[in-house]
Amino acid sequence: MTRAEFESLVARALQALPRRFRVKMKNIAVVVEDRADPDTLKEMGIEPPDTLYGLYRGVDLTHRDSSYGNILPDTITIYQGPIEEDAGDEEEMAELIRDVVIHEVGHYFGLDDEAMAEIEYPEEE
Repeated sequence: MTRAEFESLVARALQALPRRFRVKMKNIAVVVEDRADPDTLKEMGIEPPDTLYGLYRGVDLTHRDSSYGNILPDTITIYQGPIEEDAGDEEEMAELIRDVVIHEVGHYFGLDDEAMAEIEYPEEE
């Protein structure tokens, strides 16, 4: 899949987020990279054969106060290579991207992995 096609799936996943969440997303960039570099994997405590599909970096909304400003955007990075390798077809890839986007946006809103594991997401129509 080309980078442009993959980015289109990421954009579709972002657009599918409920409006009440999309309108609250400020000062955040969503980018696509091929895969996490070795330093990032080490920092996140991930060793092969495990991998990383996405990563949120920044100051989540629960830690922003009135002094927050003039700061570079937070980033959500979606890693194309591992997602392509683990998805059987384009439909499965779109679903995996959707799940990763939701997960990383959850971090932006201040949810940790444990809290997100308890959330049941509705199926995409």
